[in-house]
Amino acid sequence: MHALRSFFARRIVIAIPYLWLAVFFLAPFLIVLKISFSATAIAMPPYTPVFDGLATLWERAKDLSFDNYVWLTEDALYIKAYLSSVKIALISTAITLLIGYPLALAMARAPDRIRPLLLMAIILPFWTSFLIRVYAWIGILKPEGLLNQLLLSLGVIDQPLTIINTDWAVYIGIVYSYLPFMVLPLYATLEKMDYRLIEAANDLGATPLGAFWKITVPLSVPGILAGSLLVFIPAVGEFVIPDLLGGSDTLMIGRTLWVEFFYNRDWPVASAVAIVLLLLLVVPIVIFQKMQQRASS
Repeated sequence: MHALRSFFARRIVIAIPYLWLAVFFLAPFLIVLKISFSATAIAMPPYTPVFDGLATLWERAKDLSFDNYVWLTEDALYIKAYLSSVKIALISTAITLLIGYPLALAMARAPDRIRPLLLMAIILPFWTSFLIRVYAWIGILKPEGLLNQLLLSLGVIDQPLTIINTDWAVYIGIVYSYLPFMVLPLYATLEKMDYRLIEAANDLGATPLGAFWKITVPLSVPGILAGSLLVFIPAVGEFVIPDLLGGSDTLMIGRTLWVEFFYNRDWPVASAVAIVLLLLLVVPIVIFQKMQQRASS
């Protein structure tokens, strides 16, 4: 009897995360997928449903249309938006890694008594609304903002720099907003590293830089991959930062999707954009899992 209870208890515990994924990920995904096969209509909601019920499921399945997906390949705007989003996300991820790695390494090597303070400093921005933090950068980056005033007072520049409403402002916003997502996984990896390996390498004649490249970097690869994915994936679909800090030439798929949904009210095309974006994001996750499995084996 006790073994039977333990069996059902384990099954229930395992079923909870699957139930969570089914309700909050799979069900919304299927709804969006269904809308992506529909046709635009002047109605509320603004599309013609493909499936009204299970009874007509088979009959309506024959009417499935991939026109919205074909439209995405025919209109260069969407392809440019996808490519531009991937480019901005890749560059932002690389900059975030360059800034986040020294930060995480310094935190991991810091004395035990100040590590909680450093962790708090990394997490502290999350206590403020994401929207307010992005808005704050408008006041910093605008021509009469704090950054230009500082550079002018120091004599570094003669005229205010034009940063706001450019791609540079988008990079700054993304790097600032997602830097903790890079630092925290890296810190978790570097903090567990056995630093006696570095001492052994130095004793054997390795330079500090050589020991860093041959020991520290390879052992921190899982943290680098996890942090890069945590930055890259939300950066690809980012909407708020390019809308507030970017200019009219800043083309990102999150912004395009928002325009299709709320300005053009073309829900089927917007749903097709979202499905393709999701598939693009699943690929790096699968690659990451394969690399993790290969590393663990």
